[in-house]
Amino acid sequence: MQRVYGAQNEMGLATEQLSKQLLEYEKQNFALGKGDEEVISVLQHFAKVVEELNSLHAELATQMAEKMVFPLIQFREKDLTEISTLKEIFGIATDEHEVSMVKYSRLPKKRENEKVKAEVVAEVAYSRRKQHQASLQYYCALNALQFRKRVAMLDPLLGYTQAQMNFFRKGMDVVSKKMDSFLMSVSNMTQSIQAQLDSEAESMRMSQRDLLSVDDTVYMPDRDREPVNRTLIQKAGYLNIRNKTGLVTTAWDRLYFFTQGGNLMCQPRGAVAGGMVLDLDNSSVMAVECEDRRYCFQITSPTGKTSLTLQAESKKEYEEWICSLNNISRQIYLTDNPEAVAIRLNQTAIQAVTPITSFEKKHEGSPNRERAKAGSTQPSSEAQQREPKAPEPEELIAPGTPIQFDIMLPASEFLDQNRAGGRRTNPFGETEEDSVTDGESADSLLQQVFAVRFLGSMAVRSGHSPEVIYEAMRQVLAARAIHNIFRTAESHLMVTSGSLRLIDPQTQVTKISFQLQDVTQFAAHQENSRLVGFVVESQDWAEGGEEGEASYSAFVFESNTEGEKICYTISLGKEIIEAKKDPEALARLLKSMPLTSDGKFLLLEGEVGGAENGAGPDGLESEA
Repeated sequence: MQRVYGAQNEMGLATEQLSKQLLEYEKQNFALGKGDEEVISVLQHFAKVVEELNSLHAELATQMAEKMVFPLIQFREKDLTEISTLKEIFGIATDEHEVSMVKYSRLPKKRENEKVKAEVVAEVAYSRRKQHQASLQYYCALNALQFRKRVAMLDPLLGYTQAQMNFFRKGMDVVSKKMDSFLMSVSNMTQSIQAQLDSEAESMRMSQRDLLSVDDTVYMPDRDREPVNRTLIQKAGYLNIRNKTGLVTTAWDRLYFFTQGGNLMCQPRGAVAGGMVLDLDNSSVMAVECEDRRYCFQITSPTGKTSLTLQAESKKEYEEWICSLNNISRQIYLTDNPEAVAIRLNQTAIQAVTPITSFEKKHEGSPNRERAKAGSTQPSSEAQQREPKAPEPEELIAPGTPIQFDIMLPASEFLDQNRAGGRRTNPFGETEEDSVTDGESADSLLQQVFAVRFLGSMAVRSGHSPEVIYEAMRQVLAARAIHNIFRTAESHLMVTSGSLRLIDPQTQVTKISFQLQDVTQFAAHQENSRLVGFVVESQDWAEGGEEGEASYSAFVFESNTEGEKICYTISLGKEIIEAKKDPEALARLLKSMPLTSDGKFLLLEGEVGGAENGAGPDGLESEA
């Protein structure tokens, strides 16, 4: 009976807790919460019903305590305890009677002491009377206990049954009056959900069968059939990241990466949430070559202090990651319609790489139109008389030729140029008299600086045709558009009568230089006048120290002003080189051109200062 009461009392506490939990369900944040709105309303209604049932369970527990448990406890604590007490009293009386009988049995046979005999006889009579009285009480209690025992067995069961009947009666009133329609609607809802489940399960079985029936090539990596989406502003997936484990050792870890706003996030296996890896705003993303991995690209922070090397699983993922990260670095996600902006920028990039079909557009606006046209170091009258046939792109540049997008100055060369005694190039034409050598004095006739941005360079097959420069421009712009490489660093291109130098405006260190006599071709783009390029010839050396075949490299730049001015300056420099061979020709050239106060050719207005007053040299975005 005690266990039944305890179970009923626990039932009351459990139903009370259940009602509270049902009300708390709507506050839970479940990952899979489809269709929970109807369930939440039903559970709230059930919480009220359970609360009413809890009151019935509490009342039932109270009735069990009063009508079932209490009579049994009273029988055990009162009646049985009384019997035990009377039994102990009867035992004590019996012991006293035995002691008095022992004394009476020891009375002597000879002349008796009347006084002692009278005392012993009185003690025996008292003990017998006491024993008789205790035995009567004990026997009466035993006879009464037989009836009390039967009552004690029936009363608790009667109380338990009455309490249960009362509980069921009140429960039926609650269910019959309030719950019939509600339970019917819940039953219909569960049947509908079960029908939806059966339909969904059948649909999933059919989908699984169709998906598993495809060829094994679908599961092979790098077999993506979908085209590359270059307008993404969000991306997620598994990438391999290169971590440095020692001075020269590295290890690759496969982790889950995703973008969130302007941040690159990473979530390790088993982690509840991801953490930020790098801020992508104004960062640069470009493909890199890894000696032991494919599809690698590098993310570099704007300061250049932090860089990550990542590897994609396939070529499609590789290109989409580069495009999406570049889109995010340009802060497209902050616009009102980032998807439209990304699509528009992608279309602009495609238009920028449209092949150039017209090479005969006339140059206009240069100081000397003849010098501003595409120039070559080996012109001939016969070649000018006949119109050449336009060559094929494969004849100008070998298919698959790699493109270099930046000119990085090695640390050793940087130290050499800045070491004590080394000469720093001054882009404004000012020289230190004690550091000018004999070889540099020849450049004093011509010295002009242009603010340019290096777009790319590549090896070419021909060095005496302007078409090779136009094709190099097209391929460089196409590669930048495909890989979303739009940011370039500003440099200063110094043209002298003996060389071409590309100078870092911050450190005044020469990144790369060419002899002007090695420049075989130079030209400006006909449709985009800010694009300019030139071809440089270099000599390969064979075994034994003999000269091998000549090789050519095309360099493409974007100028702040018209590229025709750069072509005009290069043409003038070449004329000076030729005129130096004949003193009379040099004198005529000096007379035909205006000179500055220090004896240099007066060419164009300086543009470096204007460039510096505009955007900073770093972080510029090419408009080509």
